Amino acid sequence: MLNEFKNFIMRGNVMDLAVGVIIGGAFAAITGSLVKDVLMPIIGAIFGGLDFSNYFAPLAAGVDATTLEAAREQGAVLAYGAFITAVINFLIIGFIVFLMVRALNRMMTKKEEEPAPPPGPSPEQELLTEIRDAIVKQNAMRL
Repeated sequence: MLNEFKNFIMRGNVMDLAVGVIIGGAFAAITGSLVKDVLMPIIGAIFGGLDFSNYFAPLAAGVDATTLEAAREQGAVLAYGAFITAVINFLIIGFIVFLMVRALNRMMTKKEEEPAPPPGPSPEQELLTEIRDAIVKQNAMRL
């Protein structure tokens, strides 16, 4: 059973998946920072200095905090600002993946569309061409 597991893990698809998950995690951290630290402050500034990360609706009585973290300590809250940030993050990641797949598809299509150079005549074709030319020349001499 250990050997079967080893063979399963060492197959190419499993290793490719593992690499993809690791790269995806790093990519998610980068895009998360892009959304949280770059885009959301810009979007917040456009809408009058709003900070989406602290948008919440209290669901429990007695929640009167002004920040999301403090409100969560006081009781249940609906953190719709965090949800808006997550949706924007998803849209950015989806768009970047779309652009990467699109570029890859274009590269693959270009490789397939490139015409192969015409092959040169085979040795048999060269010999037949010489025979034909010799016959044409011989017939021209008779006339």
